[in-house]
Amino acid sequence: AGNLDVGAEALQRGLDGLSYLLAESSKLMISETDFQDSVHVLGFSDELNKLLLQLYLDNRKEIRSVLSELAPRLPSYHNLEWRLDVQLASRSLRQQIKPVVTLKLHLSGNGHQTAQVLQTDPSTLLHLIRQLEQALGEMKSSHCRRVVRNMK
Repeated sequence: AGNLDVGAEALQRGLDGLSYLLAESSKLMISETDFQDSVHVLGFSDELNKLLLQLYLDNRKEIRSVLSELAPRLPSYHNLEWRLDVQLASRSLRQQIKPVVTLKLHLSGNGHQTAQVLQTDPSTLLHLIRQLEQALGEMKSSHCRRVVRNMK
């Protein structure tokens, strides 16, 4: 900061901005022209814009590999077991129907498998199914497809 004759805070903000620009550009794998358009808006000189473009082109694969290593490894679906239990009566209530759905969700990740046991009533399960179907329907919309396409 002393050699550049700027404050330490200004230098830190500049480095944060540059690293954010390179990380987001690499994550989205934007083209050279899109990167130049993004940098041109910042008001830098043409020489500096060319240097930033060259820095981006030289390092985008390495930045993507580092970002993929930093991404959280979430477990993935492996199997699902389910059971329906119905309580028909108890000592205090002779005639009652109390259904319970038990789900055992098997997940695999990081080389090992885990299981999660969940219990719910059928009405909550139906609500969950409706919400998931609605989310899948949203994925078919043009806006979501455009977002997913730009993320790849």
